[in-house]
Amino acid sequence: MPADRPYNVLFLCTGNSARSIIAEALINRLGEGRFRGFSAGSHPRGEINPMALRVLDEAGYPTEGLRSKSWDEFARPDSPRMDFVFTVCDSAAGEVCPLWPGQPMTAHWGIEDPAAAEGTDFQRRAAFEAAQRYLRNRVAAFVNLPIGSLDRLSLGAKLQGIGTMDGASAHKPQVA
Repeated sequence: MPADRPYNVLFLCTGNSARSIIAEALINRLGEGRFRGFSAGSHPRGEINPMALRVLDEAGYPTEGLRSKSWDEFARPDSPRMDFVFTVCDSAAGEVCPLWPGQPMTAHWGIEDPAAAEGTDFQRRAAFEAAQRYLRNRVAAFVNLPIGSLDRLSLGAKLQGIGTMDGASAHKPQVA
């Protein structure tokens, strides 16, 4: 694991419009320069869900530079080398992912899709706020791990454990 640069962390979701975007913004703030977050999707929507941006803005997280993009951007040889790759939606966890240069550590941190929430604006907003809270708890647990002092097997177990925290989606695929 790098000691000379921030850890690069990629959050994956199928559409890259809500959960993975929220996680990227969270780690870039909560990681305090020790982590650099990215997000992508297997089938990106090409735009960020406006409610995700609103919830991030109102919570004080920076949103400039966030965009919906394909995970292919991160599988190229000239892409930033990822140290960690986390799926945050069940469908992305079940897809065949590209081979990530450098063999990053991976885990599934699935939560329900707030963009799929139905109902009133208040109910939809509550779904996004819940997603942000669940992801914030996971990111906070992750950035506080003693990464440098854990062996790969122990770190992998901790990463998988974070994925089972409150708010975990019902489907729990195994990620290599």
